Amino acid sequence: MRLVTAQEMGAMDQKASKEYGIPSVVLMENAGLKVADLVSALFDNLTRRTIIIVAGKGNNGGDGFVVARHLLNRGAEVQVFLAAEPEKIKGDALINLNIWRKMGQKVLPLLKSNDTNLFRLSLMKADLVVDALYGTGFTGTVRDQMVSVIEAINASGKPVVAIDIPSGLEADTGKANGPCIIANHTVTFALPKLGLVLPTATKYVGELHVADISIPAAVTTGSTEDKKKITNSSKKEGYTAAESEITSGFRYLITDRLVRDWWPRRTGDEHKGNFGRVLVIAGSRGMSGAAVMTAQAAARSGAGLVTLGVPAGIHDIAETKLTEVMTFPLPQNERGALSSAALDEIMDRASNSDVLALGPGLGTGDETAELVKEILLKLKIPCVLDADGLNVLAGKTDIFKAVQPELVLTPHPGEMARLTGRNTDQIQNDRLGIAAAKAAQWGAVVVLKGAGTVVASPDNTLFINNTGNPGMAAGGSGDVLTGIISGFIAQGMSALHAAAAGVYLHGQAGDIAARDKGLAGLLAGDLLEQLPTVLKIME
Repeated sequence: MRLVTAQEMGAMDQKASKEYGIPSVVLMENAGLKVADLVSALFDNLTRRTIIIVAGKGNNGGDGFVVARHLLNRGAEVQVFLAAEPEKIKGDALINLNIWRKMGQKVLPLLKSNDTNLFRLSLMKADLVVDALYGTGFTGTVRDQMVSVIEAINASGKPVVAIDIPSGLEADTGKANGPCIIANHTVTFALPKLGLVLPTATKYVGELHVADISIPAAVTTGSTEDKKKITNSSKKEGYTAAESEITSGFRYLITDRLVRDWWPRRTGDEHKGNFGRVLVIAGSRGMSGAAVMTAQAAARSGAGLVTLGVPAGIHDIAETKLTEVMTFPLPQNERGALSSAALDEIMDRASNSDVLALGPGLGTGDETAELVKEILLKLKIPCVLDADGLNVLAGKTDIFKAVQPELVLTPHPGEMARLTGRNTDQIQNDRLGIAAAKAAQWGAVVVLKGAGTVVASPDNTLFINNTGNPGMAAGGSGDVLTGIISGFIAQGMSALHAAAAGVYLHGQAGDIAARDKGLAGLLAGDLLEQLPTVLKIME
């Protein structure tokens, strides 16, 4: 699902009106009706339910007047509080305010401290509050009287439905720089605004509902004249994955529908060779678990054949832990890490594989760094580079641009900080911007892990993931993701689609595991156990 900024959504509204002749007041009517439908669905019966509408002076307030009218017609007792002088209401909002008044209904002021006191008393008797104060154009900090109003709503304990966006939240950044409505439900229109799906917004948005207000699909999907359509270029014969709806240069929320469109279908007459060969090069002394987890995840993700290469000193451990994965020993140095002598065999194995997963648990010595560089420069198959494979290249990121096959980089914020010369706070404060910039600079798909994982492609297409939970912040979780992405590439997905689908399903596996085992005790192995469940849903 495409994500838009406030400015982009405003341009779509205007286009719907100017080019398609849909009056803006009709869009406002449709928006208010959708919110009224949600409020109605929250109660068995609206009769004698008291609903408070808190309206501002702009179009968001106009939506609120529409909601008030429909709820009143359905039997609710509705009180409208207006946080503006009535004479300042203009345009479509004024049309709907006048309709409300002509229905014989009052508008209560919300401008002075005495008004707020009355508002607090009304809140005590209310069953629900509809927030129509500020819309997606809001930036900065809520000030003056509205601070008390928002604090009163949040302290009331009443359920809140926010129209388009919780008041006080910035639509583009997902940040609240001061008081902000904490909604139970947010109904946004046509397309989700970028800030609504970012981790900083989660506690304010509540359950997000995206409502169709009849803006033509050609407006919301973007022009194909100046945007290149990205399709699922399957590498394996017999796969019939549908064309995706992704357009380069746009931002998207990863959804079930997108992942299903990319999914490599199985026709029933295949053999294991049809589902790809994954080569995993990972591990060092004391780090056999990372290698094993990566290989197991690749196998669990549907790859036909998975082979794991590890330093000779931990080969017996890997061989004991793995039954469905083939293993082989590689030359190691005195530190128990791969030595440069392993290069030829790795490249030989890669020549018979479809994708390479490189990096988990490799160690960070100079010899390892040189080995990783040589592998990348000689490689002729896609590669997923993770963990120590990234760490050893800090300060040497020019090599990414020189890699010829598709390259997926999967740093967590700390690794991204090392790669970019920034600190972790700087990475976290601009996750989308940095991921996009580095994907373009490095010519690679960048998966910036963490809450709200960002997947960025070199052409500035961005995906944001909203599956997953804090319990997944455990050792081995990233290794599992590396294996999943590698397994998907082996089955024919493009690097971009495999990365986006991988983070989405990885998070779903974590969510299912958390429901069963809780957050504190969640282990990476629990994600592996749930992978077949989430993959089955895609079939």
